[in-house]
Amino acid sequence: MNTLKYHLLSLLVTALVAGSFLSSAQLSGVMNPFSLTLLRFLLAALVLLPYILLAKPRIRMAIRVFPRSLVMSLFFAIFFICMFKGLETTTALNTGTLYTLVPFITAMASVLLFKETISLVRLGVYLTGAAGTCWVVVRGDLATLLSLNLNQGDGLFLLGCVSMVCFSLSMKLFHRGEDSVVTVFCTLVGGALWMALALFVLEQPLDWARFDARLTGHMLYLAFFATLVSTFIIHKTTVALGPAKVMAYIYLSPVFVAVLMLLFEGKAIPVAVYPGILLSIVSTIVLQMTTVKPGSDRIRS
Repeated sequence: MNTLKYHLLSLLVTALVAGSFLSSAQLSGVMNPFSLTLLRFLLAALVLLPYILLAKPRIRMAIRVFPRSLVMSLFFAIFFICMFKGLETTTALNTGTLYTLVPFITAMASVLLFKETISLVRLGVYLTGAAGTCWVVVRGDLATLLSLNLNQGDGLFLLGCVSMVCFSLSMKLFHRGEDSVVTVFCTLVGGALWMALALFVLEQPLDWARFDARLTGHMLYLAFFATLVSTFIIHKTTVALGPAKVMAYIYLSPVFVAVLMLLFEGKAIPVAVYPGILLSIVSTIVLQMTTVKPGSDRIRS
């Protein structure tokens, strides 16, 4: 039952992240992405600040955790930087397709780092899930998928995907039993510092005065739900279930995006993407039902 709780939380965070795509689309172009991400991290961190400051043990814990969180937040920041810079020379279609490699790369890295075993069947399911997600991304158009040409932006985003894998792995690797809220707070502060550094190096303005009531609502969603709540849940579930199982839920992201667009924007789900949605759902269920066992660093059949 306790494990079921973490799987339900993983589904919740997948839905929250899916909603962030819709809000990010509304904010895109309003100001530079580094400034948006900095504000996103700062708002989320400010919510947790009183919790940290009201207890001296948590302050001391934050001081101990911060060096490790700074490394984790670096991976998180690199992902966003690679995504934003990559989109200057590539398309959302290409990045959406490449992102489905994250669960597979995470699983392979978990074999090496945490001595997990992955069967050939599970390996096949990873690839099937990626195929299902690709089907959703290209709306069932095989010609569109075959025309997917990799360019410099794709290379940058692929680097970002590797960084996201490192972020997930580092959460489990650096966990020392500390309060998850303290770890999340330090990660958010670290992310804000990295984004502030990026703004300084790239000489980008803040432009926060451009926000109106509607855009502020989207930013608050990104800060409090897609960043604060989701980062907290991801940390808890990654420690409990392992990065491979948590990252497998990425295959459901297009499904949640499609459903949210139907509910909030009235955009119907094209019948052509139904097979891809079904593949993504089945693959995710099979991956969660497959046991990942420690004690072997090889792929077995």
